[in-house]
Amino acid sequence: MRILTLFFLFAVSFFEAACGSKQSVQASASAAAPKAVVVSTAPATLRQVSAGFAETGSFVADESSDIASAVAGLVIATPVNAGDFVKQGQPICELDHRDAQLRLNQMRAQLDEATAAVRQAQSRIGLNASRTFDANLAPEVAAAKASYESAQAQARLGAADAKRYENLVKTGDVSQSAFEKARTQQETADAQANAAKQQYEAALNTARQSYGAVETSQASLEGMRAQLAQAEKGVADTTIHAPFDGFISARPVAAGEHVAVTDKIATIVRVGTMKLQLQTPEQRSARASIGMTVVARVSAFPDRDFLGKVSAINPSVDPNSRAFILEARFNNPKAELRPGMFATARVLLPGTEDAVFVPRASVIHDRTTDSNQVYVVESNVARLRVVLTGETEDGSVRILSGLTGKEMVATNHQSDLFDGSPVVVQ
Repeated sequence: MRILTLFFLFAVSFFEAACGSKQSVQASASAAAPKAVVVSTAPATLRQVSAGFAETGSFVADESSDIASAVAGLVIATPVNAGDFVKQGQPICELDHRDAQLRLNQMRAQLDEATAAVRQAQSRIGLNASRTFDANLAPEVAAAKASYESAQAQARLGAADAKRYENLVKTGDVSQSAFEKARTQQETADAQANAAKQQYEAALNTARQSYGAVETSQASLEGMRAQLAQAEKGVADTTIHAPFDGFISARPVAAGEHVAVTDKIATIVRVGTMKLQLQTPEQRSARASIGMTVVARVSAFPDRDFLGKVSAINPSVDPNSRAFILEARFNNPKAELRPGMFATARVLLPGTEDAVFVPRASVIHDRTTDSNQVYVVESNVARLRVVLTGETEDGSVRILSGLTGKEMVATNHQSDLFDGSPVVVQ
């Protein structure tokens, strides 16, 4: 009897323990079940939009120049800093110009001396105001010519007298001795005329030789002028100017440094117009053409569309990536777009196509993965979808990939949701 009583008590204790354990498991399971989140939903919709294709790329400056100095020297001033806007021709760096200025002063003095020497030589050979050479205008030649002409006149006079005396001798009016004297005077005058002629010709030759020397001096003078121009350029090269309007993106030198002609003084970029370079798959090469509209977005302005035009299509395809570069130009008057900005862009093609749109409130941005996400509600369960977004239109965002257009998406309380979270639709 005692044994039966103990067995009964053991059975009762086991039954109570089993019941208590079952209730504890049920309570734990009830506590672990996630609480449903109340959300509002909206349908994804299909709309007809302009046909096109989406690509990503980076903006580059319309022009970018690493500026170097034409001469080596010591930097004495850097009047601009990184970020400054400069106009074409504005000084951006100055080098010590004292040595160059001294060479310039020396060249100027030598040029003045050479110019004076040429003018003096020109006056000696009788160059006129029009700088045409006439040897007879040289003073020595002119004097020799006058002497020659005077001697010729005396020779003609002597010949006339000798002829007259010769006739008079025949008639007996003068003596033979008078005739001989007149003939001797004629011969003397002829000899003097010949001597004057030789002096005149010698003076002409000397003048012509002097003109050749003047031409040589003039050539030397032109060489001196070229050296002066080089010296002037040497002074000008000590000031480095901006080659075009733009922003200084880097200025690695400072006053006191010595720079060589290979050193970079500054980098200037022209951003009034920006170029967007898109890596485009080769299968789209036949669809792209110059002049097509490109709509781009950057992270700095997530809700703004920038409009550009296709300006260039690289004719070659990269054999590794099987893509080609499609380049579009964007006006950038306020310098909002900057070199290096990453952009998502859509190239608009002729015609239309179906596009998926969802309310803007349904799209959330995950900073950890730098991706856009939406929660699709299926049978009161939230499913996370990673999507690629496009342009915004009337409060809706275009979904380029990730949705088909038949889904219902959550529009609030996304921070309380996770993939597989139970929801209650309002």
